Amino acid sequence: MRGSVCLMTKEQRQWTADRIPELDGRVFVVTGANSGLGLATTRALVRRGGHVILAVRDVEKGHQAAVDAAAGRPGAEPEVRHLDLADPDSVQAFADGVRADHAHLDVLVNNAGVMALPRELTPWGHERQFACNHLGHFALTGLLLDLLAAGRDPRVVTVSSVNHRKAGLDFDDLTGERRYSPMGAYNQSKFANAVFGRELHRRLTDAGSPVRSLLAHPGYTASGLQMKSSSALQRFLLGRVGNALLAQRPKQGALPQLYAATEPGLEGGLFIGPSGAGELRGDPKEVVLAPAAADSATGRRLWELSERATDVRYAFPAAV
Repeated sequence: MRGSVCLMTKEQRQWTADRIPELDGRVFVVTGANSGLGLATTRALVRRGGHVILAVRDVEKGHQAAVDAAAGRPGAEPEVRHLDLADPDSVQAFADGVRADHAHLDVLVNNAGVMALPRELTPWGHERQFACNHLGHFALTGLLLDLLAAGRDPRVVTVSSVNHRKAGLDFDDLTGERRYSPMGAYNQSKFANAVFGRELHRRLTDAGSPVRSLLAHPGYTASGLQMKSSSALQRFLLGRVGNALLAQRPKQGALPQLYAATEPGLEGGLFIGPSGAGELRGDPKEVVLAPAAADSATGRRLWELSERATDVRYAFPAAV
Protein backbone atom coordinates (compact mmCIF):
# COMPACT_ATOMS: atom_id res chain seq x y z
CA MET A 1 0.00 0.00 0.00
CA ARG A 2 1.25 3.52 -0.85
CA GLY A 3 -0.83 6.09 0.99
CA SER A 4 -4.57 6.21 1.47
CA VAL A 5 -5.46 6.11 -2.24
CA CYS A 6 -5.25 2.34 -2.60
CA LEU A 7 -7.80 1.61 0.11
CA MET A 8 -10.55 3.95 -1.07
CA THR A 9 -14.08 2.59 -1.01
CA LYS A 10 -16.43 3.29 -3.92
CA GLU A 11 -17.98 6.13 -1.95
CA GLN A 12 -14.56 7.59 -1.16
CA ARG A 13 -13.56 7.49 -4.83
CA GLN A 14 -16.35 9.96 -5.56
CA TRP A 15 -14.12 12.77 -4.40
CA THR A 16 -15.16 16.36 -5.08
CA ALA A 17 -13.76 19.75 -4.10
CA ASP A 18 -16.31 19.84 -1.28
CA ARG A 19 -14.15 17.26 0.50
CA ILE A 20 -11.13 19.55 0.66
CA PRO A 21 -10.46 20.31 4.35
CA GLU A 22 -10.55 23.86 5.62
CA LEU A 23 -7.37 25.60 4.50
CA ASP A 24 -7.28 28.69 6.73
CA GLY A 25 -3.71 29.89 7.20
CA ARG A 26 -2.31 27.85 4.32
CA VAL A 27 -0.56 29.56 1.41
CA PHE A 28 -0.65 28.19 -2.15
CA VAL A 29 1.08 29.22 -5.37
CA VAL A 30 -0.78 28.17 -8.53
CA THR A 31 0.91 28.81 -11.87
CA GLY A 32 -1.32 29.57 -14.83
CA ALA A 33 -4.10 30.48 -12.42
CA ASN A 34 -6.09 32.85 -14.60
CA SER A 35 -7.90 30.26 -16.76
CA GLY A 36 -8.73 26.60 -17.28
CA LEU A 37 -7.41 24.13 -14.73
CA GLY A 38 -5.48 26.82 -12.87
CA LEU A 39 -8.57 28.95 -12.33
CA ALA A 40 -10.64 25.92 -11.28
CA THR A 41 -7.89 24.99 -8.80
CA THR A 42 -7.71 28.53 -7.47
CA ARG A 43 -11.46 28.77 -7.01
CA ALA A 44 -11.58 25.53 -5.03
CA LEU A 45 -8.64 26.47 -2.77
CA VAL A 46 -9.94 29.97 -2.05
CA ARG A 47 -13.42 28.71 -1.28
CA ARG A 48 -11.96 26.41 1.39
CA GLY A 49 -10.05 29.29 2.98
CA GLY A 50 -6.65 28.98 1.30
CA HIS A 51 -4.60 32.05 0.50
CA VAL A 52 -3.71 31.68 -3.17
CA ILE A 53 -0.99 33.49 -5.06
CA LEU A 54 -2.01 33.52 -8.71
CA ALA A 55 1.15 33.30 -10.84
CA VAL A 56 0.15 34.57 -14.28
CA ARG A 57 1.60 36.02 -17.46
CA ASP A 58 -1.40 38.31 -18.02
CA VAL A 59 -1.83 40.33 -14.83
CA GLU A 60 -5.09 41.94 -15.96
CA LYS A 61 -6.67 38.53 -16.53
CA GLY A 62 -5.15 37.43 -13.24
CA HIS A 63 -6.97 40.16 -11.35
CA GLN A 64 -10.23 39.17 -13.04
CA ALA A 65 -9.62 35.57 -11.99
CA ALA A 66 -8.87 36.65 -8.42
CA VAL A 67 -12.18 38.51 -8.22
CA ASP A 68 -13.95 35.44 -9.60
CA ALA A 69 -12.30 33.12 -7.06
CA ALA A 70 -12.86 35.43 -4.10
CA ALA A 71 -16.58 35.65 -4.83
CA GLY A 72 -17.05 32.30 -3.16
CA ARG A 73 -15.33 33.26 0.10
CA PRO A 74 -16.14 36.57 1.82
CA GLY A 75 -12.96 38.26 3.05
CA ALA A 76 -10.69 36.32 0.71
CA GLU A 77 -7.88 38.33 -0.87
CA PRO A 78 -6.02 36.26 -3.46
CA GLU A 79 -2.72 37.75 -4.65
CA VAL A 80 -1.85 38.27 -8.29
CA ARG A 81 1.81 38.25 -9.37
CA HIS A 82 3.39 38.28 -12.79
CA LEU A 83 5.25 35.16 -13.90
CA ASP A 84 6.55 34.24 -17.34
CA LEU A 85 7.93 30.74 -16.97
CA ALA A 86 9.93 31.02 -20.20
CA ASP A 87 11.88 33.99 -18.82
CA PRO A 88 14.45 33.13 -16.10
CA ASP A 89 14.52 36.75 -14.92
CA SER A 90 10.74 36.69 -14.42
CA VAL A 91 10.96 33.43 -12.47
CA GLN A 92 13.65 34.92 -10.22
CA ALA A 93 11.69 38.15 -9.71
CA PHE A 94 8.54 36.21 -8.84
CA ALA A 95 10.38 34.10 -6.26
CA ASP A 96 12.06 37.17 -4.76
CA GLY A 97 8.71 38.94 -4.47
CA VAL A 98 7.02 36.01 -2.77
CA ARG A 99 9.95 35.68 -0.35
CA ALA A 100 9.75 39.37 0.53
CA ASP A 101 6.09 39.06 1.55
CA HIS A 102 5.77 35.52 2.90
CA ALA A 103 7.70 33.62 5.54
CA HIS A 104 6.45 30.27 4.25
CA LEU A 105 4.51 28.49 1.52
CA ASP A 106 2.50 25.33 1.98
CA VAL A 107 1.85 24.11 -1.56
CA LEU A 108 3.20 24.90 -5.03
CA VAL A 109 0.99 23.73 -7.90
CA ASN A 110 3.04 23.63 -11.10
CA ASN A 111 0.02 23.83 -13.37
CA ALA A 112 0.75 26.29 -16.19
CA GLY A 113 1.43 25.00 -19.66
CA VAL A 114 1.39 25.68 -23.37
CA MET A 115 0.45 23.13 -25.99
CA ALA A 116 1.29 22.24 -29.61
CA LEU A 117 3.02 25.48 -30.54
CA PRO A 118 5.02 26.04 -33.73
CA ARG A 119 8.74 25.63 -33.16
CA GLU A 120 10.16 28.71 -31.47
CA LEU A 121 13.22 29.24 -29.34
CA THR A 122 13.21 31.55 -26.34
CA PRO A 123 15.87 34.29 -26.13
CA TRP A 124 17.82 31.83 -23.95
CA GLY A 125 17.88 29.21 -26.71
CA HIS A 126 15.29 26.77 -25.34
CA GLU A 127 12.34 25.32 -27.23
CA ARG A 128 9.35 27.27 -25.90
CA GLN A 129 7.14 24.35 -24.79
CA PHE A 130 10.03 22.70 -22.96
CA ALA A 131 10.94 26.05 -21.39
CA CYS A 132 7.42 26.95 -20.24
CA ASN A 133 6.22 23.52 -19.19
CA HIS A 134 9.38 22.12 -17.61
CA LEU A 135 12.37 24.42 -17.20
CA GLY A 136 10.40 27.31 -15.70
CA HIS A 137 8.76 25.03 -13.15
CA PHE A 138 12.07 23.38 -12.32
CA ALA A 139 13.59 26.79 -11.57
CA LEU A 140 10.55 28.06 -9.68
CA THR A 141 10.42 25.00 -7.44
CA GLY A 142 14.10 25.25 -6.59
CA LEU A 143 13.85 28.96 -5.78
CA LEU A 144 10.84 28.44 -3.48
CA LEU A 145 11.95 25.20 -1.81
CA ASP A 146 13.15 26.83 1.40
CA LEU A 147 9.79 28.60 1.85
CA LEU A 148 7.99 25.32 1.28
CA ALA A 149 10.17 23.56 3.85
CA ALA A 150 8.90 26.08 6.40
CA GLY A 151 5.27 25.31 5.55
CA ARG A 152 2.69 23.00 7.06
CA ASP A 153 2.25 19.68 5.24
CA PRO A 154 4.27 21.16 2.35
CA ARG A 155 3.90 19.76 -1.15
CA VAL A 156 4.92 20.36 -4.74
CA VAL A 157 2.28 19.18 -7.21
CA THR A 158 3.49 19.02 -10.81
CA VAL A 159 0.86 18.61 -13.50
CA SER A 160 1.80 16.19 -16.26
CA SER A 161 -0.46 14.54 -18.84
CA VAL A 162 -1.65 11.11 -19.85
CA ASN A 163 0.35 11.91 -23.01
CA HIS A 164 3.61 11.53 -21.09
CA ARG A 165 3.26 7.82 -21.92
CA LYS A 166 3.63 8.62 -25.62
CA ALA A 167 6.97 10.37 -25.29
CA GLY A 168 10.55 10.28 -24.11
CA LEU A 169 13.39 12.78 -23.98
CA ASP A 170 15.59 13.31 -27.02
CA PHE A 171 18.56 14.68 -25.12
CA ASP A 172 20.45 15.20 -28.37
CA ASP A 173 17.73 17.37 -29.92
CA LEU A 174 15.68 19.02 -27.16
CA THR A 175 15.30 22.18 -29.25
CA GLY A 176 13.76 20.26 -32.15
CA GLU A 177 16.35 21.50 -34.60
CA ARG A 178 16.59 18.22 -36.49
CA ARG A 179 13.00 17.05 -36.09
CA TYR A 180 10.03 18.89 -34.65
CA SER A 181 6.30 18.36 -34.32
CA PRO A 182 4.17 20.67 -32.19
CA MET A 183 2.33 17.84 -30.43
CA GLY A 184 5.47 15.73 -30.10
CA ALA A 185 7.25 18.60 -28.35
CA TYR A 186 4.27 19.03 -26.02
CA ASN A 187 4.29 15.32 -25.16
CA GLN A 188 8.05 15.51 -24.50
CA SER A 189 7.54 18.44 -22.12
CA LYS A 190 4.86 16.50 -20.24
CA PHE A 191 7.20 13.51 -20.02
CA ALA A 192 9.79 15.90 -18.56
CA ASN A 193 7.23 17.02 -15.97
CA ALA A 194 6.71 13.39 -14.96
CA VAL A 195 10.45 12.68 -14.77
CA PHE A 196 11.01 15.85 -12.74
CA GLY A 197 8.23 15.11 -10.24
CA ARG A 198 9.55 11.61 -9.57
CA GLU A 199 13.21 12.69 -9.40
CA LEU A 200 12.27 15.53 -7.03
CA HIS A 201 10.55 12.96 -4.83
CA ARG A 202 13.72 10.85 -4.73
CA ARG A 203 15.91 13.80 -3.80
CA LEU A 204 13.54 15.15 -1.17
CA THR A 205 13.29 11.69 0.40
CA ASP A 206 17.06 11.21 0.41
CA ALA A 207 17.51 14.61 2.08
CA GLY A 208 14.90 13.90 4.76
CA SER A 209 13.01 17.01 3.67
CA PRO A 210 9.49 17.63 4.95
CA VAL A 211 8.42 18.66 1.43
CA ARG A 212 6.69 16.02 -0.68
CA SER A 213 6.55 15.85 -4.47
CA LEU A 214 3.41 14.51 -6.13
CA LEU A 215 2.27 14.33 -9.73
CA ALA A 216 -1.19 14.75 -11.23
CA HIS A 217 -2.82 14.79 -14.62
CA PRO A 218 -6.29 16.04 -15.64
CA GLY A 219 -7.22 13.46 -18.25
CA TYR A 220 -9.02 14.94 -21.24
CA THR A 221 -10.19 18.33 -20.02
CA ALA A 222 -11.53 21.27 -21.99
CA SER A 223 -8.93 23.61 -20.53
CA GLY A 224 -8.55 25.90 -23.54
CA LEU A 225 -5.12 24.55 -24.47
CA GLN A 226 -6.57 22.56 -27.35
CA MET A 227 -7.78 25.73 -29.08
CA LYS A 228 -4.27 27.22 -28.96
CA SER A 229 -2.70 24.51 -31.10
CA SER A 230 -0.83 25.72 -34.17
CA SER A 231 -2.67 23.09 -36.25
CA ALA A 232 -6.13 23.99 -37.56
CA LEU A 233 -6.95 20.28 -37.77
CA GLN A 234 -5.98 19.72 -34.12
CA ARG A 235 -7.98 22.78 -33.06
CA PHE A 236 -11.00 21.29 -34.82
CA LEU A 237 -10.58 17.65 -33.73
CA LEU A 238 -9.29 18.20 -30.19
CA GLY A 239 -10.80 21.58 -29.45
CA ARG A 240 -14.20 21.72 -31.06
CA VAL A 241 -15.14 18.06 -31.55
CA GLY A 242 -13.20 16.44 -28.70
CA ASN A 243 -14.03 19.09 -26.13
CA ALA A 244 -17.72 18.94 -27.02
CA LEU A 245 -18.05 15.14 -27.08
CA LEU A 246 -15.41 13.70 -24.76
CA ALA A 247 -13.81 16.26 -22.49
CA GLN A 248 -14.71 16.99 -18.91
CA ARG A 249 -15.00 20.53 -17.58
CA PRO A 250 -12.05 22.19 -15.81
CA LYS A 251 -13.89 21.92 -12.47
CA GLN A 252 -13.71 18.12 -12.80
CA GLY A 253 -10.32 18.01 -14.51
CA ALA A 254 -8.74 19.94 -11.66
CA LEU A 255 -9.72 17.33 -9.07
CA PRO A 256 -6.56 15.18 -9.36
CA GLN A 257 -4.27 18.14 -8.68
CA LEU A 258 -6.55 19.39 -5.91
CA TYR A 259 -6.54 15.93 -4.35
CA ALA A 260 -2.75 15.76 -4.57
CA ALA A 261 -2.46 19.24 -3.05
CA THR A 262 -4.90 18.90 -0.16
CA GLU A 263 -5.86 15.33 0.77
CA PRO A 264 -4.45 14.60 4.23
CA GLY A 265 -1.95 11.79 4.63
CA LEU A 266 -0.77 11.35 1.06
CA GLU A 267 2.76 10.07 0.59
CA GLY A 268 5.26 11.68 -1.74
CA GLY A 269 5.80 10.11 -5.14
CA LEU A 270 2.14 9.43 -5.91
CA PHE A 271 0.70 10.13 -9.35
CA ILE A 272 -2.98 11.09 -9.31
CA GLY A 273 -5.25 11.02 -12.35
CA PRO A 274 -8.86 10.31 -13.38
CA SER A 275 -10.33 6.90 -12.65
CA GLY A 276 -12.30 6.38 -15.87
CA ALA A 277 -11.45 4.45 -19.01
CA GLY A 278 -8.11 5.49 -20.43
CA GLU A 279 -7.75 7.93 -17.52
CA LEU A 280 -9.56 10.49 -19.66
CA ARG A 281 -12.14 11.50 -17.07
CA GLY A 282 -13.50 10.51 -13.69
CA ASP A 283 -12.78 10.82 -9.98
CA PRO A 284 -9.16 11.13 -8.78
CA LYS A 285 -7.20 8.00 -7.97
CA GLU A 286 -3.60 6.81 -7.94
CA VAL A 287 -2.45 5.97 -11.46
CA VAL A 288 0.73 4.44 -12.85
CA LEU A 289 3.66 6.47 -14.09
CA ALA A 290 5.26 5.32 -17.32
CA PRO A 291 8.27 3.15 -16.35
CA ALA A 292 10.57 5.28 -18.50
CA ALA A 293 9.57 8.37 -16.52
CA ALA A 294 10.52 6.65 -13.27
CA ASP A 295 13.98 5.65 -14.51
CA SER A 296 16.55 7.08 -12.11
CA ALA A 297 19.25 7.53 -14.77
CA THR A 298 16.87 9.58 -16.90
CA GLY A 299 15.91 11.57 -13.82
CA ARG A 300 19.52 12.40 -13.00
CA ARG A 301 20.31 13.36 -16.58
CA LEU A 302 17.29 15.66 -16.87
CA TRP A 303 18.06 17.19 -13.48
CA GLU A 304 21.64 18.01 -14.42
CA LEU A 305 20.55 19.42 -17.79
CA SER A 306 17.89 21.55 -16.08
CA GLU A 307 20.41 22.93 -13.60
CA ARG A 308 22.67 24.02 -16.45
CA ALA A 309 19.79 25.47 -18.47
CA THR A 310 18.31 27.49 -15.59
CA ASP A 311 21.38 28.13 -13.43
CA VAL A 312 19.29 27.03 -10.43
CA ARG A 313 20.85 24.63 -7.92
CA TYR A 314 18.58 23.13 -5.28
CA ALA A 315 19.41 23.33 -1.59
CA PHE A 316 17.45 20.51 0.04
CA PRO A 317 16.46 21.51 3.58
CA ALA A 318 16.09 18.62 6.00
CA ALA A 319 13.26 18.20 8.48
CA VAL A 320 13.64 20.32 11.61
